[in-house]
Amino acid sequence: MALLPVEEAQARLLNTATPIARVETLRLALAKSRILSDTLHAHLTQPPFDASAMDGYALRAEDALSVGTELTVIGVSAAGHGFDGTLKAGECVRIFTGAPVPAGADCILLQEDAEKLADGTRIRTAFSVSKGRHIRPKGQDFYLGDALLPAGTRLDYTRLMLAAATNNATVNVYKKPLVALLATGDELVLPGTTPGPNQIIASNSFALHALCDDLGADVLDLGLVPDQHDAIVAAVRRAEMAGADVLVTTGGASVGDHDLVQSALTAAGMVLDFWKIAMRPGKPLMVGRLGGMHVLGLPGNPVSSMVCSLLFLEPLLCHLARQPLPKRRVSVKTNAPLAANDQRQDYLRARLESQPDGFLVATPFGKQDSSMMNVLANADALIVRPPFAPELTVGQECPALLLRV
Repeated sequence: MALLPVEEAQARLLNTATPIARVETLRLALAKSRILSDTLHAHLTQPPFDASAMDGYALRAEDALSVGTELTVIGVSAAGHGFDGTLKAGECVRIFTGAPVPAGADCILLQEDAEKLADGTRIRTAFSVSKGRHIRPKGQDFYLGDALLPAGTRLDYTRLMLAAATNNATVNVYKKPLVALLATGDELVLPGTTPGPNQIIASNSFALHALCDDLGADVLDLGLVPDQHDAIVAAVRRAEMAGADVLVTTGGASVGDHDLVQSALTAAGMVLDFWKIAMRPGKPLMVGRLGGMHVLGLPGNPVSSMVCSLLFLEPLLCHLARQPLPKRRVSVKTNAPLAANDQRQDYLRARLESQPDGFLVATPFGKQDSSMMNVLANADALIVRPPFAPELTVGQECPALLLRV
């Protein structure tokens, strides 16, 4: 099978993916960043009454057409404690922000524009007023039954505020994708374990779990599975039984004598879509389907696994979850010469610095081995070198992907 260009592989993966249609009802406190599956309607009117926008005095505009008019204060209207009477000619009501405007009043005189007279029951106007001034009319924000947020809206903090204000205690949202993580390899042991002479600490699953969580997916960790055909098939069946939308394997996807993942998945019913990508690191990426479950076979090398995750797992999960892709692509200036590239698309780990003009300068690390996690953890971005890209000198522009957004 020939090496597949990165962009073509990404397109093929997403063309086989359908956004999740499963729906659940959540309390607002649990709905942050979720996607509405139904239109959100208002369950009440806001404001529910004509309300004062300022502290001052509610009065009839016709009673204060000129500065210096004297009015009698007949009561108080505060938030939660309105004035029940009706204003008559020459009367006003002390009012506070958010309080109901009394019947008969049609404007608000600001408190600083009113002079209190000595007897305490009367005021003199020090500013002209107009009908409707400083009044928030009933329904100014929304009315009962208004359709306010369409299906497909992402519930950020402003939209959760609106949902709460409309008296929606719960919302209907699309369910999160479920990702099953399967790490294979006789050499792997968990952190906190003392590795034997031929063993290493498993790390990929922890990074993948964190990435999936950042992308709003649920995770089923299938644990560490030895390089045994039956053990791998059994783990795959667990993912199927759990209803996983995506199965992500790490390691064992190549064709060595101990690389059993592809053959085990095929035996379990996987239909291989493509395998081997024209990229570095990450060439042995495998993509297929097992019934309704997407299968991504990531390389075992940690950096290769993470680069492939950003390029393939991230867009797949965002597509399934109807979420926007993180904005990772930027343009940078290289701070070191870059050699002409071959037929594989390179992703070079680099540090970034911002220039006074705001442009980003990228300094690639000298060592780019795909097993070096320390380099990845201290990098800010991946410089992208397309196939057959020409040599670049210091200061020339090139694309890059931010590792943290």
